Amino acid sequence: MRNINLIQLFKDFLNILERKKLAAFFFFLPILLVACTSYDNYKYITEDFEFPSQVYGADYNKVWKEVMQLTSKYDRELSNQEAGIIKTRWIDNTLELNFADSFSTTDAVKAAQFKLIINVVKGFKGKKEVSKVTIYKRQRVEQDFLQGWKLVRSDGILEKTLLYRLERALQIEAKLQEIEDQKTKEQEKAF
Repeated sequence: MRNINLIQLFKDFLNILERKKLAAFFFFLPILLVACTSYDNYKYITEDFEFPSQVYGADYNKVWKEVMQLTSKYDRELSNQEAGIIKTRWIDNTLELNFADSFSTTDAVKAAQFKLIINVVKGFKGKKEVSKVTIYKRQRVEQDFLQGWKLVRSDGILEKTLLYRLERALQIEAKLQEIEDQKTKEQEKAF
């Protein structure tokens, strides 16, 4: 008799628990739906703060030298190796932006400019020196004279391209150094 009461008591407890779970589910469902839909309103904030960056297994001076060579075609406003920052002046890219958007439904822009801000930071991975390069592109467009300049989000292509070129240049430099070291070792053995 006592076993039956315990079993019944346990079943009643499970039923109450199921009802509470159901009530909790219906209570939190609207909150979850609102939270998921409001993410689209703030999605641009997280995308704006994700700057393209890459860590290279080379020392700071080599990376800085390659970044300076890579950005030599851009007119620099600021170049400070101690701070690890390079800023370019505003560069006109109206033709490139209008060409890229020629198949879209939006109107062509009257003027477009961009500015690169490149940050090079020295660090260590274990005992090996590494360098992190971050590239931020500020893009602004002007639709007409009355509207003025409006900042728009970059598509990220130029930044990723520059990081790729930097990686390839550092790989080539490392391979050339390896070949040079191998030649000097062969000359030492022959001597």
